[in-house]
Amino acid sequence: MKPNGYSMRTPTLIKIFLLVISSVAFFYLGKRWSDSTDNSYSFFLFGANSRSRQTETSVVAISPNANNAFNLSLLPTLSPPPQISPPLLPVEATPERVGILDGNGTMAEDFSVGEIDSDLEEKSDEGEGNVTREEWGDDGKESVRIGRFRLCQENMREYIPCLDNDEEIAKLKSKQRGEKYERHCPGEEKSLNCLVPAPKGYKPPIRWPKSREEVWFSNVPHTRLVDDKGGQNWIKQENDKFTFPGGGTQFIHGADQYLDQISEMIPDIAFGHHTRVALDIGCGVASFGAFLLARNVTTMSIAPKDVHENQIQFALERGVPAMVAAFATHRLPYPSQAFDLIHCSRCRINWTRDDGLLLLELNRMLRAGGYFAWAAQPVYKHEEAQQEAWTEMENLTSRICWELVKKEGYIAIWRKPLNNSCYVNRDAGVKPPLCDLVDNPDSVWYIGLKPCISRLPENGDGTINTAWPDRLDNPPERLKGVEMDAYISKKELFKAESNYWNSIIKGYNRVFHWENMQLRNVMDMKAGFGGFAAALIKQNLDSWVMNVVPTSESNTLPIIYDRGLIGVAHDWCESFDTYPRTYDLLHAANLFSTEKKRCNITNIFLEMDRILRPGGRAYIIDSESIMVEINEITKAMGWRSDLRDTSEGPYSRTKLLRCEKLLKS
Repeated sequence: MKPNGYSMRTPTLIKIFLLVISSVAFFYLGKRWSDSTDNSYSFFLFGANSRSRQTETSVVAISPNANNAFNLSLLPTLSPPPQISPPLLPVEATPERVGILDGNGTMAEDFSVGEIDSDLEEKSDEGEGNVTREEWGDDGKESVRIGRFRLCQENMREYIPCLDNDEEIAKLKSKQRGEKYERHCPGEEKSLNCLVPAPKGYKPPIRWPKSREEVWFSNVPHTRLVDDKGGQNWIKQENDKFTFPGGGTQFIHGADQYLDQISEMIPDIAFGHHTRVALDIGCGVASFGAFLLARNVTTMSIAPKDVHENQIQFALERGVPAMVAAFATHRLPYPSQAFDLIHCSRCRINWTRDDGLLLLELNRMLRAGGYFAWAAQPVYKHEEAQQEAWTEMENLTSRICWELVKKEGYIAIWRKPLNNSCYVNRDAGVKPPLCDLVDNPDSVWYIGLKPCISRLPENGDGTINTAWPDRLDNPPERLKGVEMDAYISKKELFKAESNYWNSIIKGYNRVFHWENMQLRNVMDMKAGFGGFAAALIKQNLDSWVMNVVPTSESNTLPIIYDRGLIGVAHDWCESFDTYPRTYDLLHAANLFSTEKKRCNITNIFLEMDRILRPGGRAYIIDSESIMVEINEITKAMGWRSDLRDTSEGPYSRTKLLRCEKLLKS
């Protein structure tokens, strides 16, 4: 019998031996498998410590989807990762005009406006924007990027594009009738494409009513009028200011005394009651209109850009309504029967030339029953030449049925008839004749002067039977003649517009505190019936409004004058006849979505920048679809802008863009 220990050890050794043999066999089988199998199907073996070993240990496996088929078209398309490339060098570009435009001169839809140079240094006299091309955005499209609009040359500080077109003026065949003072606009390829700079040392204007008496010399640094007219009490230079004593060529002792004399001569003129709207021709620095404001009379003061070219600029700097205009060969841009009083004091116009052609234009604009005051040498001088001129004037005014109401001292005043009865009862062959029935006396844009008497409406339309201020709210009779599409009566439209702007201006006062802003010279670029201007009056804002009726819109200009307001017809595809830096506020409601079909709106904005004072503001209401373009253009000009919802709420299709032209000296 063997010992017990031996019997226990033998089976253990056998087990160990068999285990070793099995391991060797599995090793060789595994190696052969590994050498003959595709290693593309694999996964990481995860165990207790798999998270630390998953990139180190891999074993062979077959994908569970190895035998399945896929339709790759059903997979989402993945964008490749963005490629970072070095910035592109600027491409030299010489566009015909600066602006966000494509090759056809229309607004591009893909553009970006860069940061604005706050200093706006004068680095070029070519007036073109800094245009570069760069790839941006996820789609890699090429876009136009505008750094800023450049400043114009210094000699363009007083530039008026349609009146300073020397190239076209030089081509005129005749200049005898004042043709050179009329509009000669540059073509689109030569339109303004830069920002007109302010004079060195420009300051915010002195506030009204103090500005009636004095303005900063640095804002209108021109001494020609002081040299020529200082002895006539027009204007004086005192240290860093110009002062305005209130005199004129024929009223050196002051405009107030002169106005008193007119009131005493013709009490029915009744300033501020019967007479609300006046025209001052050859206005000088507009002291006549400045002092009439205190009597509730709004005066359109006009003068040509002649040897005393800055007189209108002085008027507007003072805060007095004015614009550049000349009696020459075309109708002035005002409607028929616009003015209750027309005044000419030594305005250097030969009213009797060409069979009274210029006086017939004045007659067109004078309201039925209105007055013409003429202060000139033929009225009071007894030299033979002056007396001949007076006789010619008497003869002409008689033939056009004007009544000489009063002649006193150096002033003569005539009154226009109330109807056509005098005209039709004249002797046969008396000239000038009545205009043809087809002539529209309210058609004024680039219409030549006509040697005939504009007919008065047979129904009396245009005659004002309501005194100021009631006429501001009364729908005038000429409203019936306005050609427009309307689904409700025109009188209802008139009232609705007035109510709308009353509400809007109240909101502006409440939210934006307009009463605290220096908004003296205001322009409504699309005036309609004048509801915006009327609302400013009702809110007692100390301002006046130039109501512009675009030629592309219904002609509502007669309605504006019938209400006791002033305005002008204008085509916004062209420049406006005013000096740079003459308006404190530009207001445009639904203008650009309309004019975009006709004009390059970039050009309109450059014109707005030209006429807006540094520190001035622009309020633009228009469709949301065009506001993005408008906002980018204003930034390119260096304006500070703020896009807001209108009072109609966030879901309205219209938005409000508030802009400020930054003050830079």
